[in-house]
Amino acid sequence: MKLDPKNGIDQLVFGMKTADVVSVYGLPDKEFIDDENNKIYLYNALKLRLTFYEDENFKLGYLICTNENLVFLDLKILNAQVNEIKNELIAKGIKQWEVEEFDSIENHFNESNWLTLQSEFNRITRVEIGAIFNDNDEMQFKFIG
Repeated sequence: MKLDPKNGIDQLVFGMKTADVVSVYGLPDKEFIDDENNKIYLYNALKLRLTFYEDENFKLGYLICTNENLVFLDLKILNAQVNEIKNELIAKGIKQWEVEEFDSIENHFNESNWLTLQSEFNRITRVEIGAIFNDNDEMQFKFIG
């Protein structure tokens, strides 16, 4: 499973609608509407949570992944030491990281790729990636369909 910054993960591309995703992965294991009226799909076997934003005509705009097979720039991300991965990513040109701490959890955020590496006990436990925004604060969708 490959993380493609600014585009999506695996066969998921930012801007897909629910029908596009279902045609690729089938029906989700669970779906619900969140507090902001966005549609959420959960795929248990893939360990993916997908957010389709209501204010974007229910287009895919955010992904959360805990799949151990996730690869980013040829690096296996999940369960790796966060500082080792960040050093590798910095060497590959992804240099700006903001860090927020919440008790034992740290969020390492790279705004240019709208990418968050969440870690606990120095190991990456979760990856979040969203569609990027343009200068007018509009989501940039890559899916054409």
